[in-house]
Order: sequence, then C-alpha cells, then structure tokens
Amino acid sequence: MPFKKLNSNIKERLEFLKITAPTKFQSSSIPVIKSGVNVYCTASKNSGKTTTLILTTLHKLKCEAVGSAPRAFVLVENKERALELYDLFSIYTRYNSLRVYVAHEQIHIDLQKSEIFEGIDILIASTESMNKLFLLNGISISSIKLFSIDDAEFLLKRSGYATLLSMSQSIKKCQFVLYSEKIPPKLRGLDSYFMEHSRTVSS
Repeated sequence: MPFKKLNSNIKERLEFLKITAPTKFQSSSIPVIKSGVNVYCTASKNSGKTTTLILTTLHKLKCEAVGSAPRAFVLVENKERALELYDLFSIYTRYNSLRVYVAHEQIHIDLQKSEIFEGIDILIASTESMNKLFLLNGISISSIKLFSIDDAEFLLKRSGYATLLSMSQSIKKCQFVLYSEKIPPKLRGLDSYFMEHSRTVSS
C-alpha cells in the first residue's frame, strides 16, 4: 500500500485525518512519483490528484525544513487556486517544520521577494507571480528537487506555457510532475523540453 511507504510524519497525519486507504489513482501514481521520474498524472476530478501532489511533495522533502532556498515549486493557474492549495498543504504541515509560502499577483512583488528570502521549502505560485519572481531573481532555483503543475490544462494558455518553458530551461536537475484530467497534444509536446523519459499514470 502506498501510504505505508510514506514518511512517518505523513502517515501520522493521515491517521489523524482518518484517511486509511489510497484511491485507485493514488495506488498507481504515488510509487511512480516516488521513484523520481518525470510523470504525467491524469485522472478525473475527485480521484485524489491534489492529495497525491501534497503527499509526494512532503515525502520528497522528508517533512523537514532545510536551508533557505525553495526545494519544491507548485505552479497553479491563479490566486484562488494558490490560496486553496496553501490551505490544503497547511493541514499536512501543521506538525512538521516545512515552510510553505504562497505567491500571487495581489501581493507586492518586493514583499514576496523579501519573505521568500527569509527561507521557505515549498513555493505555491500563480503563473503571473512565478513569472515575475523568476524574471526579477526573486527565487533561487539552485535547490529545486520537485516541480509540480496543478490542473495543468491552464498551460494551454500562452502565458502559462511560456513561463514554464522559460523556467525549465534554467533548472538543471529536477523532477517534473504534471497533473491534469487529460493530456492534450500541446502538453504531450513538453516531452521535447523537460519531460523527457517521462511516464504516464492514468486512472
């Protein structure tokens, strides 16, 4: 069972939340993501994609704060989704030292840069904010281990796709995990950029 092989801190939170068994999608996706390969994760709504994103991110970072530079990026479409995902992450990080920061276009960029500089582990950011932070050297990519894209259909819009490609060209070694309901040809085209040797998990 995938949950039994996760970090002990995560298992304790799952027990507290009375989540005892993984969904079909989680059973097939968590082991593949844990292996470290790039992954396209496709499944319908309410299949457990968001929880999978959270659990595998926490497991990758061993539920511990390290250094000051972010080690995981989560790219989302907009402010509303960024805040929603931040609240969900908070449920699982309440009793560990991981520092989660949310960035969106309604927070002044200079304030975001200064708060990030103080030290974070996980950055959840809307496309617009991620692009600004990247262009203004507001985030370090030197320690990135995992780059997740939530509900990746928004990448079909030009701005989101361009932001992701620009960042990926500067990241030398990182695992990319893309979550979506389907994989349109444009998203599959990411194989030519940073999703090489990827695997696909569907349910």
